[in-house]
Amino acid sequence: MNKLKQRWGITSNFQLIIIFIVFAITGSASAYLSKPFCVWLGITKEDFGGWFTLIRLIIIFPIYQVLLVAIGTIFGQFRFFWNFEKKMLKSMGLGFLFKE
Repeated sequence: MNKLKQRWGITSNFQLIIIFIVFAITGSASAYLSKPFCVWLGITKEDFGGWFTLIRLIIIFPIYQVLLVAIGTIFGQFRFFWNFEKKMLKSMGLGFLFKE
């Protein structure tokens, strides 16, 4: 855990626990919210077959990104999750979204 705390620039175990809780809540919430969003868009497993899972994962991705920063802010960890988000998107080739 110390290696992870050092890599993320975290000093306390409490902050690490809060960060893990935020990741857990965000993952569950984004998966939960993707279902009604698919229904709203009219995307069903019957219509898309094997592609449904891929489409749902594509839908979950932006929901997850927004929720991660929002829930992180609620838990008082905006700076950590904002930096985490920027680093993740830059590694995916979407760094042009952020000016520095």
